Amino acid sequence: MEEALRCAQRALEADEVPVGAVVVCEGRPVGRGWNRNLTDCDPTAHAEIVALREAGRNIGNHRLADCELFATIEPCAMCAGAAVHARLRRLVYGADDPKAGAVHSALQVVNHPSLNHRMEIRGGVLAARSAEMVQEFFRKRR
Repeated sequence: MEEALRCAQRALEADEVPVGAVVVCEGRPVGRGWNRNLTDCDPTAHAEIVALREAGRNIGNHRLADCELFATIEPCAMCAGAAVHARLRRLVYGADDPKAGAVHSALQVVNHPSLNHRMEIRGGVLAARSAEMVQEFFRKRR
């Protein structure tokens, strides 16, 4: 999660919403990402998507069944859906996102009863640091 927070810091330095993500396989990072929506002019360039894309390229497979995704904020519906499609083994995230979180806050995409993939979930890891980074970003914008 510390590495995901470092990725979030990179987003912050680029004046993006500070969210970071890391995909880990067999104990080593295989994909890193931070929000790049503005930088890339791409609405899908969320930290989790960027990290999943890099992991897929590095592993040589779109299925990441032996991998874990670490994200600083509860993934949105798009990112949660991508995690399910990647068949991740585990999702670890920092702060809940009451407005757009799709693990349990606003929606339940991950481990939805209608879907055929289940993954282990652990939320709240370094949640205060993750939340503070995002809250401070938006405080400065107002």
